[in-house]
Amino acid sequence: MGGGEFLAVKNLQVWYTPGRPVLSDFSLELGANEVVGLIGLNGAGKTTFLKTLSGLIGSFQVERAGFCGAACSFRDRKFKRQRYTVFAEDRSFSYFTFREYLSYVASSYGTKLPEAAKLVRGFHFEEYADVLLGELSTGNRKKAYLITAFALHPRLLLLDEPVNGLDFQSTEFLYRQIRDYRRYGTVLFSSHILESICLTADRVLVLEQGQITRSFAGQEIEADTIREVLTDAERL
Repeated sequence: MGGGEFLAVKNLQVWYTPGRPVLSDFSLELGANEVVGLIGLNGAGKTTFLKTLSGLIGSFQVERAGFCGAACSFRDRKFKRQRYTVFAEDRSFSYFTFREYLSYVASSYGTKLPEAAKLVRGFHFEEYADVLLGELSTGNRKKAYLITAFALHPRLLLLDEPVNGLDFQSTEFLYRQIRDYRRYGTVLFSSHILESICLTADRVLVLEQGQITRSFAGQEIEADTIREVLTDAERL
């Protein structure tokens, strides 16, 4: 796991309705080349944070946002080209096939068309590569975006509930891709499935009531311990 500040967000507030923040005084730091799991109860703000970091929510204030030691804006083109997000549900680009979508993304990121054949095989996606995304099942559409993400090799990979909709074999393959991604960059992923966190993450951050309240690392990452923390939060 790499050292030094890679991504830093200090005192972030995000809202959909003025006066009712979803995230408040939210602070987070990620190191280079690490895998970080973000976990919390439904409504804790996991997806809201990933959408904000992806430049999709404009109603926010932040005291400081830094990337690789310099100030950054979530909507800055330079930052956008350093990160890629796979959302829990995504119905965009319905009239693109996977191959067309991958080519479009590579062009948008200013890079050559990445090699994706191994990922396509690993996710058992061969027969769907030339099917319109809008005609795919939820699981296969998720595979298309995951393959694109891992083929692109962004320095910051954001995954929102990446296991949702995947079959067993694809889930196991996904876990290997997440663990191996340290060679390319940093992964931040949200999940309500403790297995996905415990099998892949270097650190686990617990999001409660719009803030990071607990963190676990190394041998502290244990399903029963994290489950107990979430159960206590649910009782509040």
